[in-house]
Amino acid sequence: MTIDRKFIPLNIAILVVSDSRTDADDVSGKILAERATDAGHQVTEKKIVADDIYQIRAAVSNWIAADQVNVVIATGGTGVTGRDGTPEAVAPLLDKVLDGFGEIFRMLSYQDIKTSTIQSRAIAGVANATYIFCLPGSSGACRTAWDELIKEQLDHRTRPCNLVQLMPRLLEK
Repeated sequence: MTIDRKFIPLNIAILVVSDSRTDADDVSGKILAERATDAGHQVTEKKIVADDIYQIRAAVSNWIAADQVNVVIATGGTGVTGRDGTPEAVAPLLDKVLDGFGEIFRMLSYQDIKTSTIQSRAIAGVANATYIFCLPGSSGACRTAWDELIKEQLDHRTRPCNLVQLMPRLLEK
């Protein structure tokens, strides 16, 4: 017997990693905030920080320590230039890595940007019962990640399984 599940709204924090973006010209963070809100979630905070490992790590650390944040989505800083440091900032904070996220994201991106997708170091994981997704800074990458991966995994109604249904068990010892 199939039991219908109810939608469970989550509290999402959005981090824009950029040395040049401001609230006025940030597109990727706005896309993520709009899509999350349209899906029924609450965007609890949106912040822009420089592409600096310690600023990124501080922002994410604050959110994973806050009981009211369920999900952190970072956009930017996942490339290969000297200033790109989002994976290095976030990876040490993760209790578990969701390897499949980066793999599937690059597979999906390949359809649009072909071999340029190898330059993406998109990662995801969980830290202190908070899901974390680190996406490239392009608006297209944010649309792909949300529309094709994140949206369904943050919806308790998604079958056969989703990340929301695992939330009560994330802190098990």
